[in-house]
Amino acid sequence: MSSPPPPPPQSWTTGSMTTCTLHRQSIDSTRPTSAISHTNHSHSHAQPLRLNDARHPDNNNHHHQPSRTGKLRTYPGNGTPDDPHIVDWDLDDPENPYNWSKARRWFITAQLALSTFTVSFSSSAYSGGLQGIQHDLNVSDDISILGISLYVLGFALGPLFFAPLGEMFGRRIIFLMTLSVYSLFQIQGAFSKNLPTLLSCRLLTGITGSSPLTNAGGAVSDIWNFRERGLASAIYATVPFLGPVIGPIVGGFVAQNPRLGWHFNFWIMFMFSVLTLVIGYLYTPETYKPVLLRWRAQKLQQASNNTVYYTTSYDLHRSKSFFQIMRTNLSRPFVFVITEPIVLLLAIYISIVYGTLYALFSAFPIVFQHHRGFSPGQGGLAFIGVGVGVILGTGSQSIQNRIYWRSMDQSETGRAPPEARLHMAMIGGVLAPAGLWWFAWTSTPSIHWIVPILAGVPFGIGVAQILQSLTAYLMDTYNVYFASAIAATVVLRSCCGAAFPLFSPAMFEALGDQWAMSVFAALSTACMPIPVLFWKYGWWIRSKSRAAYKDGDLDFEHDSPSNPTTSIGKFSQLDTTHEKENAASMDIAHPGLSANHSLHYDSPQQPQQPSNVAVSEVHRRPRLSLHQDCIPREIDSATVDLAVDHSPHGHADYHENRHAGMGDVGVGSGARS
Repeated sequence: MSSPPPPPPQSWTTGSMTTCTLHRQSIDSTRPTSAISHTNHSHSHAQPLRLNDARHPDNNNHHHQPSRTGKLRTYPGNGTPDDPHIVDWDLDDPENPYNWSKARRWFITAQLALSTFTVSFSSSAYSGGLQGIQHDLNVSDDISILGISLYVLGFALGPLFFAPLGEMFGRRIIFLMTLSVYSLFQIQGAFSKNLPTLLSCRLLTGITGSSPLTNAGGAVSDIWNFRERGLASAIYATVPFLGPVIGPIVGGFVAQNPRLGWHFNFWIMFMFSVLTLVIGYLYTPETYKPVLLRWRAQKLQQASNNTVYYTTSYDLHRSKSFFQIMRTNLSRPFVFVITEPIVLLLAIYISIVYGTLYALFSAFPIVFQHHRGFSPGQGGLAFIGVGVGVILGTGSQSIQNRIYWRSMDQSETGRAPPEARLHMAMIGGVLAPAGLWWFAWTSTPSIHWIVPILAGVPFGIGVAQILQSLTAYLMDTYNVYFASAIAATVVLRSCCGAAFPLFSPAMFEALGDQWAMSVFAALSTACMPIPVLFWKYGWWIRSKSRAAYKDGDLDFEHDSPSNPTTSIGKFSQLDTTHEKENAASMDIAHPGLSANHSLHYDSPQQPQQPSNVAVSEVHRRPRLSLHQDCIPREIDSATVDLAVDHSPHGHADYHENRHAGMGDVGVGSGARS
């Protein structure tokens, strides 16, 4: 008996894109078949990899290239200078940092954390040798503290250059260059014999050491999606505060050793920086998507002997010169502070916490060494309470992650709002001032020294929770421009970190230990409502922002970079208009979806629930975007089903499953395979 003829091909259309045909071979000839077309409603937030006419054998507008996943890859465009092929990621592309193994990404995260620890450790290790510097260079307390202030001031100046340079040329090259110069200036500090040499060294090391504080945060967002990055961002946010806590302990014991002295602190800083530099050079790759795609485009064009032209969506509309781009990017942190209330208020809060922490580097020697007779090493041990608190605060991030994931599950879009990151910040906002008030009124010599040291524990917990939560909030809110957003906060917090140690000794002398510390406690208390404000009204504040993620945006962190208007051009030109021309989204209507979504069938009859379409909780994905490489060119499996599932990235992925002789093409998480 002859086999029944194959069913007619199933066609997919995406608005302006031409038809992609899938031939199905069904073992059940009675199973109804129909061609399904999904109308493109021109959503403003679309453009991951697109399902388009490149799959049609008669189409010549797209150039085929072998993909990194072993399938034939197509890129939009004609390959001419006026219409080059637009290079983007393949589905499950191994060169996409999001698809790297977790072991590799955690190793990179650890290296980034080491780099931030190195530069933050150096900021405070200097304080352990203040007495030796004052004695050897014959300077006063206020002048010797300038070494701390100038170093932290460098943290404010460096990001103005290194954050935009990192976004233009890549994280890795900027990191390696700045850390190399940073290491050389540490040698200068080790051999310094006079105050001008010492202070200039501290300023220059602060400037060059600021790169990890900004670009490392961008790299964390490059390799972890918003569901996974909770712990990674917590570590990145906390390490810059753990380094300053450990610095005085090491620096104090080294400086009080007569065979080593305060000069040897610089050699320790040098060894840390060289270790970080070597690991970064050998094992840390480039992570910034525009740079990685630019490299791919260049390789493809070179492979064609420059007869076929390739570019990226980032570079396609870039018409400004290098100096124009630098001017725009240098001004962007200040524009963020002026025009973005989110950045302004969070930067103020972070700056007060940061400045208070650095004020302790000049206050603790007064409280414990001058008034209690501690040695420099013992005075450094007083920071143990703060260090323990920072570690405990970092551990509490696991609770925050569970809260965030639960919010994701409850979200109609599958993505939790950034405000779901703020729960620990609200708790830390209470603990930090509580620790400062505790320290303020137990710092008198008549009270045992362990009591004020223990006060550092709640303060450290609060510092960690505030910083890690607010950093994650900024990362989710300004994903594409997180490096510039964090640069704005780094500039302001570094200015406070530089200023607070300068006036705190005079304030402690004039007001006394109790009232001077009460001033810092009062400032911290005044900032307590800020996380609550954003937790309750953050959605409304973001809706008024020109650069922030807005509720309803589909996959902000993935789609925006592919769209020059919604990412690169949007904020640099202060233009909130979303480009719709290249949108390749499709909408699927199902009970639970909004009324403007429709599911169309090309067959004469339109069944309510066709057997070849399996819909699973579609209400969580009201808007879906297609990836052009997800549907294979040839499907030999027995059945082809459309399964709707939930992607952790907040968008729909087409993927192919082959198991037990069955294959399916589904809309769902790329993790399903």
